[in-house]
Amino acid sequence: MVAITEKQVGAWVERYVQAWKTSDPDDIAALFTEEAEYHEWPYETSWIGRTAIVDGWLGRQAWQEGGWEFEWSVLTITGDTAAIEGTGVYRKLGTFSNLWTVTFGDKRRCAVFRMWNNER
Repeated sequence: MVAITEKQVGAWVERYVQAWKTSDPDDIAALFTEEAEYHEWPYETSWIGRTAIVDGWLGRQAWQEGGWEFEWSVLTITGDTAAIEGTGVYRKLGTFSNLWTVTFGDKRRCAVFRMWNNER
């Protein structure tokens, strides 16, 4: 286990937001380890492996139509895992409260991502 700092978490989240903006496969892939897991509730999302995560993200590009904003903050960090609270406001989809846990692996990439996504 490698301890992660708040600064490192913040840099990763900023890259995550940038990847969501660009939908560039290289930006998305750079966030995750090769064998990463991406789980999201209440949606039945369990993408296993970097390629599946990139493909899953690209399948959600329509969510961004009309524009969106995202605010976030780090709640806590324990060792290699951070808890992050966020709010996404999508012009066409509405507002969603998020709780993420991000467990980091090699090169400060995400090894396990879990999101609880609640529409307001």
